[in-house]
Amino acid sequence: MATTEAIAGRDADLVRFLDHPPETKGGSRHWLSRSQNVVVEWVEADAGARAFEVASDAESMVLLLTTGAAIEGAGRQVRAAARSLSILPPGRFSIAPDGAGACTVFASTRSDLAGRRVLNQATYAQPDPRVAPVGEPYRRLKAADRIEVIALDAVAAPADNPRLKMFQSATLSINWVEYAGPRDRTALSPHSHADFEQISLAAAGDFVHHFRVNWSKNANLWRDDAHVRVPSPSVAVIPVHLVHTTEGIGPERHVLIDVFAPPRRDFIARGWVANSADYAPPG
Repeated sequence: MATTEAIAGRDADLVRFLDHPPETKGGSRHWLSRSQNVVVEWVEADAGARAFEVASDAESMVLLLTTGAAIEGAGRQVRAAARSLSILPPGRFSIAPDGAGACTVFASTRSDLAGRRVLNQATYAQPDPRVAPVGEPYRRLKAADRIEVIALDAVAAPADNPRLKMFQSATLSINWVEYAGPRDRTALSPHSHADFEQISLAAAGDFVHHFRVNWSKNANLWRDDAHVRVPSPSVAVIPVHLVHTTEGIGPERHVLIDVFAPPRRDFIARGWVANSADYAPPG
């Protein structure tokens, strides 16, 4: 069993999905990874793929990247286009891709993972006590049983934060970061988090994750800076207190999605979360 000291010195989890054999289901390939509070499912569908199911006791998010889909459950059905975010109420839903392409599912809890392989599950054999729990969910203010579909290209980035588009559910928040060509190396954003992990999902393009571990009193836990190149699709789970920033490299389009649970109250307070008016905070 990992000691508290070892957890405090935890490195980032890096999961390169295509390095692992997928689960195959009706013409689609699936990979699962997680942080302490979030489960991520990456899905690549072939043309003609059958519907797959998602079940959660909380709201979940379906991010359709390069294919649309029909989403059905809880007596509701919607059709969502590629480059859209669907927020699903609690329950069981089927997702039928329109054609070949990729999508991803984010949830703070999944009730349908029995017998399935989460690639980095061993990291969380002992929970990190520094990570705050998800806690009481936010409350949707209207149509709580509705499947909400948001077209990403119809949402403007905040004027004072033009690189990001941010959204929330009752228990999650995500940042959609998209740009063409390499990131400006003179304008990176190294930072760390005191009581929550960050998932960074590389969805398009190549990236370098830069990591720095602050020195503790125990020199045996010191780490050299790390600069790790990763392709898409891949996930980096960044633990508490690890200084990090991510740099898109190469001339292609880059898409990086950062995921947090519980929702980022600081981003909501700054007016950066596009759909925050749909929710009331707990308490």
